[in-house]
Amino acid sequence: MLKKIRRFFLRHLRKMRFLPPKVYVKIHYEYFSGKKLDLNNPQDFNAKIEWYKVFYRPNILTQLVDKHEVRTYVEEKIGAKYLNELYAVYDNAEDIDFDSLPNSFVIKANHTNGHNLIVKDKKNLDKEKSIKLLNKWLRKNQYYRRGQEWAYKDVKPKLVIEKFLKEENKSTLTDYKFYCFNGVAKFINVHIDREDDHKQGCFDLNFNLLPFGKSKSYKSISSDIEKPINLEEMVQLSETLAANFPFVRVDFYSVNGQTIFGELTFYPSDARNKFYPEEYNTIIGDYFQLPKLNSKKETITNLEAIKY
Repeated sequence: MLKKIRRFFLRHLRKMRFLPPKVYVKIHYEYFSGKKLDLNNPQDFNAKIEWYKVFYRPNILTQLVDKHEVRTYVEEKIGAKYLNELYAVYDNAEDIDFDSLPNSFVIKANHTNGHNLIVKDKKNLDKEKSIKLLNKWLRKNQYYRRGQEWAYKDVKPKLVIEKFLKEENKSTLTDYKFYCFNGVAKFINVHIDREDDHKQGCFDLNFNLLPFGKSKSYKSISSDIEKPINLEEMVQLSETLAANFPFVRVDFYSVNGQTIFGELTFYPSDARNKFYPEEYNTIIGDYFQLPKLNSKKETITNLEAIKY
């Protein structure tokens, strides 16, 4: 009974996203994990992600989570050929020139997670309804919408329109999410069949299925799937983009053998979804070496000042 009462209060407290970060992340972590968060000594992966939100704040993170501004970083680090084709960027949905766009395209909100409008046939698009939806997205702030994901707080909302990617003989793209620690990719979380029968599984860098997964809310990939021919390239590129960061997840698509950048994520699943079996939350947490804070426990804002 006491646990139910506590969870009831935690559910309401986690909606108070105006609370000080050091207070809020403890509420957020306990609500989703059922465990207390020790910010002085976080152990499992999600506990360290909560620490990341509070103490790891180099300004460049705001650029890197911005789905438009990150393109500049990717171009500088690995080259423009790995970027999806960009059609247009808008500050307001009403300004979108739909007539100039091809028959199929994707509209993304640059400042939030999961806000993508996939248009496969423009003739079937309800423009008025779409504009209302896009304007609704533009009014959101990821920091206050989710669990105080700091890097998104000051991203200026925009609408990014890109090429609709299609892989031969597949209804949806396969996501390859590289978990990188101190610039080294440790494993890949793969998502398949998102529209039809969404499944995920974790693989090593040789594309062997590993004995753990990410989030029981998805079905698991239960057998080996085809290894992408450009896997080695994706591993190398992910490590180049991840250099200098204690942790970042680097996402790619493999479209008919061509490597296309997806996004950089510093707070996977907002620290809500656990790995399973349970022990892998600590095993993977051990990969995540947090930088040391100074004697005053001040937030890290300078990449060059990081010490371990």
